[in-house]
Amino acid sequence: MKLPSTIGAIGRMRGSMKLLSIAIPCYNSADYMEKCIDSLLTGGDEVEILIVDDGSAKDNTAEIADRYAAEYPGIVRAIHQPNGGHGAAVNKGIENATGLYFKVVDSDDWVQQEAYMKILEALRGFAGDEKQPDMLISNFVYEKEGEKRKKVMRYHHILPKDKIFTWEDCRHFRKGHYILMHSVIFRTQLLRDCGLHLPEHTFYVDNLYVFEPLLQVEYMYYLDVNFYRYYIGRADQSVNESIMISRLDQQIKVNKLMIDYYIDNKPEIVKQKRRQQYMRNYLEIIMTVSSILCIRSGTEENLEVKKELWQYLKERDGFLHFWMRNGIMGGAMNLPGKGGRKISVEGYRICQKIFNFN
Repeated sequence: MKLPSTIGAIGRMRGSMKLLSIAIPCYNSADYMEKCIDSLLTGGDEVEILIVDDGSAKDNTAEIADRYAAEYPGIVRAIHQPNGGHGAAVNKGIENATGLYFKVVDSDDWVQQEAYMKILEALRGFAGDEKQPDMLISNFVYEKEGEKRKKVMRYHHILPKDKIFTWEDCRHFRKGHYILMHSVIFRTQLLRDCGLHLPEHTFYVDNLYVFEPLLQVEYMYYLDVNFYRYYIGRADQSVNESIMISRLDQQIKVNKLMIDYYIDNKPEIVKQKRRQQYMRNYLEIIMTVSSILCIRSGTEENLEVKKELWQYLKERDGFLHFWMRNGIMGGAMNLPGKGGRKISVEGYRICQKIFNFN
């Protein structure tokens, strides 16, 4: 691949700080990782691409990573580690990043080129500023297999565009306003300062990745560009509903960790109204997803898991439990009997369409 000749001066000299470190967690990703890597290479010398081979053994993921590292020295680094799961791969990326900012791109996803150049232009402008955004937000597109019309998650109705802003500048966060890992680029040092360390051998830790650092986020910047292309369509994807049900224990684990983080840090969280509003709404979404998966599993055992999850929240914070249990989502997830559970599932389907759940 020929790299563009219009790369900015920052980062041209090998050894200087990169603008952006991009971690690509890879686990037996040989069938699709090259599309992802190729889409990122156009960032040139200002970008550091960290291919984290998380103990791949069933294909030639490791060899592909090493080949790219050899072909693009100074841009691509191949990192090999024993299998620890998605969280361990992200942790390793943060640990090895040298860029001013940090982004995670999953190995089956890719980025849109024009938007990518605008992202780098914005980061280039921040590099010399005294006040740098802690988090840059952009749109992402659901690249759902078989659907011609792609859903775009945009934030223009809630976040100020093309300027540095704070939580106080955000408009009201409604239930459907949530920022996923695909949307964010964090300042690398912030991730280290907040002590983020994702659990190993656990799926769905991306929810922790976009939740815990928010307490440290003061300044933000929103670019209204469709940067990240989020592929949905493989039968073995972790977001497939049947797969999520089979890994319900891990969903519940992440859910409880989010409850703990919110409650343990509640005195600080509530100091900023908009941040509290957003984090509380996001936690409610995760409670809803966990609850509906328990219901959809169709087993009495998992209905008890759902009951125990809500009891866990009640014991940790009675007021927060009351607020969520009596809200639209929480109320719908806790209707009694088989009829109530059927209504809960139908309500969830409606929420999927309104809020763009997977």
